[in-house]
Amino acid sequence: MNEELKLLVIPVLIGILEVFKKLGLPVKYVPVLSLLLGVLASVSVSGLAVENFMQGLVYGLSACGLYSGTKATLEEVE
Repeated sequence: MNEELKLLVIPVLIGILEVFKKLGLPVKYVPVLSLLLGVLASVSVSGLAVENFMQGLVYGLSACGLYSGTKATLEEVE
């Protein structure tokens, strides 16, 4: 996958997940959707390979963790 494109995957995933939540997706399904979208993004751009699948899992987990970490930090500040 192109290096510049890799930098954009996680923020784009976070945005897509927010849209799904606004559309009524229960929050308990967000991590699963994050993993699926991360794998789909990686495999669709880089091809079907184990390395790409694993990279997609990392993207999905990173997007989900970044969102929950930011949310927890902001809740503590308030």
